[in-house]
Amino acid sequence: MVSHPGGLRAAIEALAGRRIAVLTGAGISTDSGIPSYRGHGANPRTPMTISDFMQDDRYRKRYWAGSQLGWARFGTVAPNDGHRVLAELERAGMVVGVMTQNVDSLHQRAGSAKVIELHGSSDRVRCVDCGQVYAREAVAESLAELNPWLAEVDAGVLGPDGDVEITELDRVVVPECGVCGGVLRPDIVYFGEFIPAAKNVQTGGLIAAADALLVVGSSLVVNSGIRLVDRAVRGGRPVVIINRGETRADARATVKIDGGATDTLTALADGLVEASGRVEQR
Repeated sequence: MVSHPGGLRAAIEALAGRRIAVLTGAGISTDSGIPSYRGHGANPRTPMTISDFMQDDRYRKRYWAGSQLGWARFGTVAPNDGHRVLAELERAGMVVGVMTQNVDSLHQRAGSAKVIELHGSSDRVRCVDCGQVYAREAVAESLAELNPWLAEVDAGVLGPDGDVEITELDRVVVPECGVCGGVLRPDIVYFGEFIPAAKNVQTGGLIAAADALLVVGSSLVVNSGIRLVDRAVRGGRPVVIINRGETRADARATVKIDGGATDTLTALADGLVEASGRVEQR
């Protein structure tokens, strides 16, 4: 493993001329104003589990009210240069696809075409009873009609999933499925849930199609990330990690750069493009 400084040159050497699969975590979106659950600068926070959400209506009220307060800001967050760099590398044929632990859809909005959302997307909502899918905007309209008082509440501090903390739970009215009257949930993978089997097949195919794995902005604490690193390592593929602070896979990385996502990705992309040009000239 190689650490920064000097890691950038080693990372370019490890990735140059290879097809790269990318895994991203919250650290790539912090420059867009979305905080991280953990790592550099993160505030301590206990995420809601799927059992909390399904077994206690007060947790559902807490989620939907907090999500409603944060949605207007979360839904308008813009991609940053880190997202755009990955999209440019994909168009250049260097990146074969992005696997992301984020639910903010910023990779797609930046122009990435091949994106596997490991933990789902916050802009979709589905009924747990009949499976009907709704756009998040439609549910936001229902929440606003049922809870006009929320418009007067201080939005507070935006959380990693686009929500804010709220304490006035007794006043919250949660919308039901318009088809069957069932429970609505965000189309995301909660803590305590498994990644859908289809996503595991997709990520396995992406890593198989790649010659290297680049991890950006993830501490790899959750299993969805560390398993992908393990798969790449078992396949003999170099693994480059860019993250502020330690990760669970530092000891297995070919190169580890302790740094911010946007600046490091920009420098890395410049180096890869330059290296590609040298190869073409030979």
